[in-house]
Amino acid sequence: MRSKIQTVLMAGTISLLTASLITNPQACLEASVRGLDMWWKVVFPSLLPFFIASELLIGLGVVNFIGVLLEPFMRPLFRVPGTGGFVWAMGMASGFPSGAKLSARLRQTKQMTQIEAERLVSFTNSSNPLFIFGAVSVGFFANAKLGILLAAAHYISNLLVGLMMRFHGHKEEASRDKKQTASLQKAFSALHRKRLEDTRPIGKMIGDAISSSVQTLLMIGGFIILFSVLNKMLSIIQFTTLFSYGIEYILHTLHVSTSLSAPILAGIFEITLGNQLTSQAQAPLLHQAMIASFILAFSGLSVQAQVASILAETDIRFKPYFIARVVQSLIAPILTLILWKPLYEKQSTHIGAIPVVAQPAADTWHVLYTYGPAMTLFCLYVYVLLLVRKI
Repeated sequence: MRSKIQTVLMAGTISLLTASLITNPQACLEASVRGLDMWWKVVFPSLLPFFIASELLIGLGVVNFIGVLLEPFMRPLFRVPGTGGFVWAMGMASGFPSGAKLSARLRQTKQMTQIEAERLVSFTNSSNPLFIFGAVSVGFFANAKLGILLAAAHYISNLLVGLMMRFHGHKEEASRDKKQTASLQKAFSALHRKRLEDTRPIGKMIGDAISSSVQTLLMIGGFIILFSVLNKMLSIIQFTTLFSYGIEYILHTLHVSTSLSAPILAGIFEITLGNQLTSQAQAPLLHQAMIASFILAFSGLSVQAQVASILAETDIRFKPYFIARVVQSLIAPILTLILWKPLYEKQSTHIGAIPVVAQPAADTWHVLYTYGPAMTLFCLYVYVLLLVRKI
């Protein structure tokens, strides 16, 4: 009975969405173009180098080398292998959904158990500094100083979630938390052993890395466009208006400006639009910052759908990741409130106290918007050549 109800709901939802697309073609086109614009200008050119480099580092055994060195740190804190430190660093540097892709890749190569991969993906899939400083603080809020506050709340809450998730699945696996020491000799042995196991020549390895990375980014682009259209259609059929009343009631109870209800609802679906609308809302800056932190932590259903699609190729369950996002979205606004005075109000009293990383992030964001499309087209051309050659 339950499966029949799910079937009816899914069929009805897709039918309603299709009908709204047919009756509102212009709005659908505009939403699609907006999603495509974000993908080929920013997402593709910013993530592709990280994806390719990650694939090569895994294939060459460098990740195994790092894993041996970081094992004494990652295992006691997060109960994951040392290779999780590499995933954590790459996830913070490149942003969504790199942490999920790398966690899935390590699981596919049997470098961690299912439970360990579920712990790892829960706190390594975060927003990158480029988006927080370049897009949100400088681009949307036109306030570079706000970036430090948002970044601190985001990454500290992410760390806290990782510490909480170390207890996930402790009943489902045998204890492996044996004390280990970092050893360069063991690290080099692990690197060499992994390299011998992968017999592909370097040219084939690079080609496979490019093909795999582009395929993942094409999938990500599809999700970005889909959720951009979905968000627009829900707004047209007044779905968002209905739910905004419930959000307004919650905000009123928490003594937060109710004008932020629409940005919150938009952010639940798509992180970029949600932060943009938050910056435009008529509300105190503290309230705006708290909601921006909430949206960054939850990461939007668009990103979560990307993660679910990546994890579907493995036995890593999506539920622990979703629970981690809900927990972080509750912690991040509270941290924003706690850190408001020391990280924003105090530094605002110093004239010219601009965060060091804010201006480079803003410049990089501008460069991506200017030259990103050309890089995307070039990389797609290379991908097609590799695909034709493989066929």
